[in-house]
Amino acid sequence: MRFFLFPFTWLYGFITDCRNFCYDNHLFFKVSQFEKPVINIGNLTVGGTGKTPHVEYLIKLLKHRFAIVILSRGYGRKTKGFIVADELATAETIGDEPMQFYHKFHQVLKVTVGEKRAKALTNIFRIFPKTDLVVLDDAFQHRAVKPSLNILLMDYNRPIYEDYVFPVGRLRERRQGAKRADILIVSKCPDDLSVLAQQKISENILPYLSEQTPIFFTGIRYGKPQAINGNIQGACHKTVLLVSGIARPEPFEAYCRQNFKVVEHLIYKDHHHFNEKDFSLILETFHNIQEPEKSILMTEKDMVKFQDFLDNKAISMFYLPIEIYFLNNSHELFDDLILRRM
Repeated sequence: MRFFLFPFTWLYGFITDCRNFCYDNHLFFKVSQFEKPVINIGNLTVGGTGKTPHVEYLIKLLKHRFAIVILSRGYGRKTKGFIVADELATAETIGDEPMQFYHKFHQVLKVTVGEKRAKALTNIFRIFPKTDLVVLDDAFQHRAVKPSLNILLMDYNRPIYEDYVFPVGRLRERRQGAKRADILIVSKCPDDLSVLAQQKISENILPYLSEQTPIFFTGIRYGKPQAINGNIQGACHKTVLLVSGIARPEPFEAYCRQNFKVVEHLIYKDHHHFNEKDFSLILETFHNIQEPEKSILMTEKDMVKFQDFLDNKAISMFYLPIEIYFLNNSHELFDDLILRRM
């Protein structure tokens, strides 16, 4: 099948090449640049490179030094246009990932969504004039905005130098698009990735990067399960029903199988909007588990979509928080690089 799809891949690659050429040479398309810093975190691959925990790492690094606004497209939301998240926001109105940011950081920053990023940035600087910097979530292909710093993520399990443009592969544009990156992060690396293996990956990706683009390697750590609502007392039980609606649920399931007794895993598509029917199925599956001590365990991204279903129900539902860490203790080098650029 891949052989027959290659003509479509060449056509898609040609179209994205033409688009990038026009933006690079200021032909037909307008490129907006702003006086205040704009950091973009994005990728070349469709879905699942770990953008959200990397955005959260940046927020934790910068939140005490700068007045930050996060701008996301709000993928999967049922609204359009520019929106500033407030206490009435839900995953349906702003998207699941922005809702996660709002849930965790609304006391120290503003969360906004807008599919037209240039217009949204203009609104941000007008509405919040004291903004020091904006973090763009997943805007590497949004060429209408030239960011101050472009951070590109590459999944260790799906390196771009072994991938192809859609539909044969999972790339949104040709590998050469990586040259726009100011920093490359190889994400989702195994804990025991050797220095030699890191060097090999760096050698393979270097032909697609600009000179002197630094390369960092990060992995993911899961935290202690957290109760979704305050009605639950005690810790998550060892016997669990997994629920996920993310791009690549395999690592989540693999970790849970190592640390819990997983009875079943209900897998939904990425950014799935859970409804009453879904919730009823989840509860039915959960109640059919023939063990008295059991819990429902889900990802943090999915957790924000269940608040409306719970009310005062005392259901043993937990989510598994995640965070990134830098291999080789290179976080100080990365932090210093970011702070100097700001």
